[in-house]
Amino acid sequence: MAARTRSGQWAAWAFLAPVAVYLLVFYAYPLYRNVELSLRNYTVRSFVQGDAPFTGFANYVKIFGDATFGPALWHTVVFTVVSLAFQFGIGLALAVFFSRNFRLSATLRALFLVPWLLPLIVSASTWSWMLNSDSGVINVVLGAFGIDPVNWLTSPDWSLWSVTIANIWIGIPFNLVVLYSGLQGISPAIYEAAALDGAGGWQRFWKVTFPLLRPVSAITLLLGLVYTLKVFDLIWIMTKGGPSGSSTTFATWSYRLGFGNLVPSFGPGAAVGNLLIVMALIFGLIYIRVQRRQAHT
Repeated sequence: MAARTRSGQWAAWAFLAPVAVYLLVFYAYPLYRNVELSLRNYTVRSFVQGDAPFTGFANYVKIFGDATFGPALWHTVVFTVVSLAFQFGIGLALAVFFSRNFRLSATLRALFLVPWLLPLIVSASTWSWMLNSDSGVINVVLGAFGIDPVNWLTSPDWSLWSVTIANIWIGIPFNLVVLYSGLQGISPAIYEAAALDGAGGWQRFWKVTFPLLRPVSAITLLLGLVYTLKVFDLIWIMTKGGPSGSSTTFATWSYRLGFGNLVPSFGPGAAVGNLLIVMALIFGLIYIRVQRRQAHT
C-alpha cells in the first residue's frame, strides 16, 4: 500500500513538473530579474558584467519625480478605461444580437473574429494608413461630408484617441466570444418564466441576462484590463507615444527608457514596468475578493 501511494505521488509530481518548470522559467525568473533591475543602477557595461550597484528605491523616486509620470499615468488610465468600456459594451451588444441564432449568424460571428486573429503589426499598420492625415480613408470620408481633415496621428489632441479607437476595434471580438459563450449557459426556461411574468425585452436583459452574466463579465473585464495595461506594439507602431508624449502610456514609456534611447535607463524602465504589474495585481486581488464574497452570499 505504501509503495503504491509513493508511486502515485511520484506520478503526480511528474505531471506537475512541466508546469512548474514553465512557470519558473517564463514567469518567476523574469519577474525576479525585473525587480532586481529596478533596484540597481544598470548601465550597458554593468548589464553585461553584472556589477551594477544597489540603489534601493532610487529608480522609483526618479520616475515618480519625472515630468512624464503624470501624463503617462493619465494616458494609461484613459486608454484602459475607455477601451474596456467600449469593448465590453459593444461586445455584449453583439453577443446578445448573435444569441438569436438567425441565418448567417455563425458566418458573421466568424467575420467579427478577423480583427482578433490578425497580427497586431498588421492591424496597427492598417489603422495608421486609414488615419493618415493626407491620404487616409477616414479623412477622405470626412471630406465627402464637407468636414476638414483631422490630424489623427500627428495632433496632440487626437493621437491618444486614435490609438484607443484602434485598440477598441481589436478587443471587441474577444469580448464577443467570451460573452456569447456565457449567454449560451443561461437556460431558455428562465427567459420563458420571465416572459410569463410580463417582463419585456429590456427588463429580461437587466433582470435576467445581465445578473446571470456577471461572473463571465467580471473575468472578461479582468482579462481585458490586464491585456490593455500592457498594450505596447499598437501604440508604438501608430504614434510611438507622440507627438510630444501625447499618447505615451506606462508601457511605451518603459520601453523608451530601457531600449528607445542611445543611453538606456534599464533601472527606471524596469521600475515603470513593475508599476504596471502592481496595477494588474491590485485589480486581480479585487476580483478574487469579490468572487469570494459572492460565493459566500
